[in-house]
Amino acid sequence: MILRMRQICLVAKQLRPVVADFEAVFDLNICHVDPYVGRWGLENALMPVGNSFLEVVAPVKDGTAAGRYLDRRKGDGGYMVIMQTSVEWLAEARRRVDKMGIPIVGGRDYGDYQGIQLHPHHTGGAIMSINWSSGDQDDPRGAWHPAGGKWIGMAPSSLVLAMRAAELQADNPLSLAARWGQILDLPLLSDHHGQPIINLDDAELRFVTISDDRGEGLSTVDLSVINHDEVMRRAETRGLLVGENTVTICGTRFRLV
Repeated sequence: MILRMRQICLVAKQLRPVVADFEAVFDLNICHVDPYVGRWGLENALMPVGNSFLEVVAPVKDGTAAGRYLDRRKGDGGYMVIMQTSVEWLAEARRRVDKMGIPIVGGRDYGDYQGIQLHPHHTGGAIMSINWSSGDQDDPRGAWHPAGGKWIGMAPSSLVLAMRAAELQADNPLSLAARWGQILDLPLLSDHHGQPIINLDDAELRFVTISDDRGEGLSTVDLSVINHDEVMRRAETRGLLVGENTVTICGTRFRLV
């Protein structure tokens, strides 16, 4: 089985200022703007982070699901955890969520790219998306339809190597972790703090107790960085909230590891 954390999606009230922060602080660059999201009243930008992608979406009209999510979580923040798997495992996941009574609320089928999206009302934490993309499934830099094709030839960030973890906060993190583990058919483990985690092939999903006033959701992303001090200097120059080994952009904590 292959299951990678291929993309993290954040939601913002305004797209351009947030993207500018990611460009300035982490030396990320836009590889693709997807017109498909316009049907949901959104605009977006995708940026390569190692073999994965960071996406930011923003509403361009009233009454969108993303806009309601912004209101519910009191501003910009984490929105989706998007994973890549094999076409066989995707079919198994479809059958599994159907047996669990979880509705599939969204997804795509382009022939060479198929996937499902599960609403956080049924999963908890964030929108969970499980997808298959054609090409060599063993290649971490394999094709990824949502990011277009230009990213393959782009120069990598001089500061960031990869996304290593996504952290979801909840009143009952163990219950949330158990739900995600059941959907993904993966065992629950514990980190050195005793917090529940789920290991993917290239990253981990971590589940923690809520530490702010924003409720349940995707709160933190771990980034493997090349130059910690330079990232912190750039963040401070832009007046962004920083902490010990942490920079906050788009209402999301980025932990430097």
